[in-house]
Amino acid sequence: MMGKSKFSTVSASLLSGAVLTAALLFTAVPRLHAEDRYDRCQRRVAHAEHDLHRAIERHGRHSAQADHERRELHQARERCWRERHRWWDEHEHRWRTERDWDEHDHDRD
Repeated sequence: MMGKSKFSTVSASLLSGAVLTAALLFTAVPRLHAEDRYDRCQRRVAHAEHDLHRAIERHGRHSAQADHERRELHQARERCWRERHRWWDEHEHRWRTERDWDEHDHDRD
């Protein structure tokens, strides 16, 4: 049978381990959540870019489908800007911190 002091030491060690684990989890979760928002934003813009390129190839640069996808791309960029004050530039593969995207960047050859 364990003595009272040995039981207290084991309990204290378990409690300390649980507190440390909880502290690590709570500090890591906000950072992961913020990174996830950047990833989602980047994926949204990349997906919208891809859909716009596909619509232009299939239906033409000035088609209703391409216009729809331009609006989707604009909304994806706006959402990034609204949420993070930055947007993903799929062409340069980098984050941009100025709201300087060209709404007509896909209208030229």
